[in-house]
Amino acid sequence: MTDLLQASLQPGALITLTVLVLSIVLFVWGVIPPEVTGLLAVGLLMATGVLKPGEALEGFGSPALITVMALFALSAGLFRSGALDRLRGLIGSDAVRSPKRMIVLLSAVVGPVSAFVPNTPIVASLLPVVEGWCHRRRISPSKVLLPLSFATVLGGTLTLLGSSVNLLASEVSEKLGYGAFGLFSFTKIGIGVWLVGSLVMALLSDRLLPDRGSDDDDLARDITSSGYLTEVMIPASSELIGQSLHGSRLQRRFDVDVLELHRGPERFTPPLADRPLQQGDRLLLRCTRADLLRLQQEQMVVLAPTPDSPDTADTLSGSQRMVEVLLPSGSSLAGGCLRDLRFRQRYNATVLALRRGNSVLRERLGKAVLREGDVLLLQGPKDAIRGLQANNDLVVLEQLEDDLPTVSRKRLALVIAVLAILLPSLGLIPLVASVLLGTVAMVATGCLRSGELQRSIRLDVILLLGSLGSFSVALEKTGLAEAMAKGLLSGLDDWPIYWAIAAVFLFTTLLTEVMSNAATVAMLIPIAGKLAIGLDIVPMALIFTVLFGASQSFLSPVGYQTNLMVFGPGRYRFLDVARYGFPLTMVMTLLVPLLVCRQFGI
Repeated sequence: MTDLLQASLQPGALITLTVLVLSIVLFVWGVIPPEVTGLLAVGLLMATGVLKPGEALEGFGSPALITVMALFALSAGLFRSGALDRLRGLIGSDAVRSPKRMIVLLSAVVGPVSAFVPNTPIVASLLPVVEGWCHRRRISPSKVLLPLSFATVLGGTLTLLGSSVNLLASEVSEKLGYGAFGLFSFTKIGIGVWLVGSLVMALLSDRLLPDRGSDDDDLARDITSSGYLTEVMIPASSELIGQSLHGSRLQRRFDVDVLELHRGPERFTPPLADRPLQQGDRLLLRCTRADLLRLQQEQMVVLAPTPDSPDTADTLSGSQRMVEVLLPSGSSLAGGCLRDLRFRQRYNATVLALRRGNSVLRERLGKAVLREGDVLLLQGPKDAIRGLQANNDLVVLEQLEDDLPTVSRKRLALVIAVLAILLPSLGLIPLVASVLLGTVAMVATGCLRSGELQRSIRLDVILLLGSLGSFSVALEKTGLAEAMAKGLLSGLDDWPIYWAIAAVFLFTTLLTEVMSNAATVAMLIPIAGKLAIGLDIVPMALIFTVLFGASQSFLSPVGYQTNLMVFGPGRYRFLDVARYGFPLTMVMTLLVPLLVCRQFGI
């Protein structure tokens, strides 16, 4: 402790320690976004002279950061092209009949996918699919959504590509002289974590996951708040003819809810699952914009023609453009229905779908009475769309002319992604080169558009990862890392190696629950490397321990982004996450050190 105190009193170290403490407080407090806290730390370390600009900003040009950016693009290409549609269909299958089976399926399928695809888009894509399965089964989403998040967390430590934190840890380790990680450097540990963690999740689900209910009122609110209401018709070429909704892939693969079925003068309301569909049936759907377009492209349904829009095929021609418009306060259209307003003739645009706050629409689209605040999805010629911008009754929200999914290239997108992973694993080209070439291939082949490429990159993640490299450099340069390691060594010196590693893992896990896991890795890896030398073990052993500790976030909704994503839809309470995650954390605290010791022969 004397060494730590002496090192802390040096000017550079004192400034670094002050910035470090301030950053931790801001990370925990959450008064400003984590990426802004990272930029603040970089600025202060440069302004005070602790780091030169080149040292502080080195992280923004690192191969790890470029790799993360390319991975965002590759995953966007996979989801955008529909290459992972079979995954969505499998997860939403009605063959899965209980929450425990769903948890086993999520662990078995989502975990390995998370090893190569960032977990945030996986959860974003599967969340409505899992919710739809829950509503059809009348099962509370709270019984399966938290395991969905945990499954991606467990799978994220199977390979280097599983998480941006893995790439940051590799970058920090290489800068400190301990070496970078290979694509499968910690896969042996990750497989054990994934298998045991999946088993624990399934065994504990019945007792520790709450049942928050799934009543019809909440379902109705979810239906209208998460998508558009639209009316479609089943054409002669549709694969749905002769099938029931229960037996078709309409609701398994797509985020779609059928609210009504109209057959000639007859009107059918739920339950509709076992009713065979016929050519010419009209369905009132709740669906996302992307799924509506995908359904049309796969010719499962077509937009239902109305008296003012008889030519449905024309709305799908290449000359058409799409746009979202809002009915503002005071709009003269409010109070009228689309048919009476003769909307198509007035604006030369077809209403594809309508979205309205939290109220439930039970009218067919042509008869729906418009209200202030309604959002319409329109399609029409470019000139007509441009003319809407000067209209006081409609406010253009977002230009959507490039939103048609590229479903015809799903196999091509999958091949590109597999090659981007396979080539570096065989040692043929560096990882960063492979993912960059994969990104270019996605755009060049039309699997991803240039605008989508830009939107797919998470700027907040890039800013955070780029700025956090300065922490590691400052800790190492000022001697604080070595001093802190000596302080820890004095406390752990008499401990068996296994329990010393377990203590490091548990400390890392607890720290990452209250602050960014990336920040935890950047701060602790320099200290862990020095501590390992003092304990006379391979530095990479403790570096892997820190990496897994920072990645295993099971105790709070704010510890990991995917936990936060499922927190609201699952209607969880704060302690629900801790109750389910505590046994898992304790198992990992015992398991990870054992696996680390086995891998490094300790």
